[in-house]
Amino acid sequence: MAHTPQDVLNWIKNDGIQVIDLKFIDMPGTWQHLTLHHSQIDESSFTDGVAFDGSSIRGWKAINESDMSMVPDPTTAWIDPFMAEPTLSMICSIQEPRTGEPYSRCPRSIAQKAIDYLASSGVGDEAFFGPEAEFFVFEDVRFDQTENKAFYYVDTKEGRWNTGRVEEGGNLGYKPGYKQGYFPVAPTDSLQDLRTEMLLVMEKCGVEIEKHHHEVATGGQCELGFKFAPLIQAADALMAYKYCIKNVAYKHGKSVTFMPKPLFNDNGSGMHTHQSIWKGGQPLFWGEGYANLSPMALHYIGGILTHAPALLAFTNPSTNSYKRLVPGFEAPVNLAYSQGNRSASIRIPLSGPNPKAKRLEFRCPDATANPYLAFAAMLCAGLDGIKNQIDPGDPLDVDIYDLTPEELAKIPSTPGSLLDALEALRSDHSFLTETGVFTEDFIENWIEYKLDTEVNPMRLRPHPYEFALYYDA
Repeated sequence: MAHTPQDVLNWIKNDGIQVIDLKFIDMPGTWQHLTLHHSQIDESSFTDGVAFDGSSIRGWKAINESDMSMVPDPTTAWIDPFMAEPTLSMICSIQEPRTGEPYSRCPRSIAQKAIDYLASSGVGDEAFFGPEAEFFVFEDVRFDQTENKAFYYVDTKEGRWNTGRVEEGGNLGYKPGYKQGYFPVAPTDSLQDLRTEMLLVMEKCGVEIEKHHHEVATGGQCELGFKFAPLIQAADALMAYKYCIKNVAYKHGKSVTFMPKPLFNDNGSGMHTHQSIWKGGQPLFWGEGYANLSPMALHYIGGILTHAPALLAFTNPSTNSYKRLVPGFEAPVNLAYSQGNRSASIRIPLSGPNPKAKRLEFRCPDATANPYLAFAAMLCAGLDGIKNQIDPGDPLDVDIYDLTPEELAKIPSTPGSLLDALEALRSDHSFLTETGVFTEDFIENWIEYKLDTEVNPMRLRPHPYEFALYYDA
């Protein structure tokens, strides 16, 4: 593992590496990349960056101010396992070439500002995040939208809907039942070897791996686990996670999606996000309060719950996100906290007597989120709770399904749509901007981008199910 620019340059020279791949994240949350001959990288590249045209990157520069620089982080260097020619890959942050300042719309730079704000606040010096991103594996994916038709079609041999299908070699019937995918052994779980390969490839890319398993839904829902890490490193690891999983699946003629709700009537895919604050190498969330939480941890929870409707504009930033956040599928729709209730938006995992394991788990997010923005926003919300000593209220340690409608109505719930979350962000974002982590320009640009490219286009298009409801009206 390289640690300095010189380490990377020595690696390139000693191993005779010919090509360097520089990866960076765009505003919505997709990796982009530029591949260079090794002669184009020297020590100045790690400070001045490598010039590129940012005018075509979603949500970024206008064409008349398109020159930008990507600055590689030497600690992220690894050999890309999916390229025929040995290629050294590094993750970059974006800076303004004229001033040398971090670009205000670069998600990775925003995440760094969140860590800087944490340190300047005196509350702590490190924020650890541990995302658990679920996904589906399909073998056939088709969709189309024109003026006179719209459809999607996903399929996999594992799908319970295929128990009656004639299959080559015979239908052997081992297909997980609806909501029964967690987690039978093979042959019902047909993806064991694929997940193992995904996990081991991730390790080659510098991700500290832990485990893998099938998830609840039929149709190939899975999850791989990697070790929690400081905020930026956790976001870097998540991007490598998505990259590895998609490319390993593609190599085997399969397709992966992190869409929260690609299937009707079964569990969706979330990204439960564990988080804690440390200072001087010591955990700060352990205490003598509820579930062994410290007052700081409870105030952090208060901040997350208070700002949750606005937070979801970053943690659940797709229109599809809100098809997962509905009651009845272990969905974390209740803005409350609990040490056992999985329908609460914040769960306190059992950690035994180990203070270092004490953390909270925000269960709303999904992996359509840009992790740098989502983690930074969650940290800002939690720090606002600590700063203002926000009381999170009583925990929700009851069976949600036993509550009366009157009792349930007293529990706040997540927004019902991306539009609702964006409107919440428009009215509640001072906890992001007063810290200097996010700018007003970024918030406004994010809202307008989401409205223009996702919310409003969805409003314009008839939904196939509307024909079943209304065609004979």
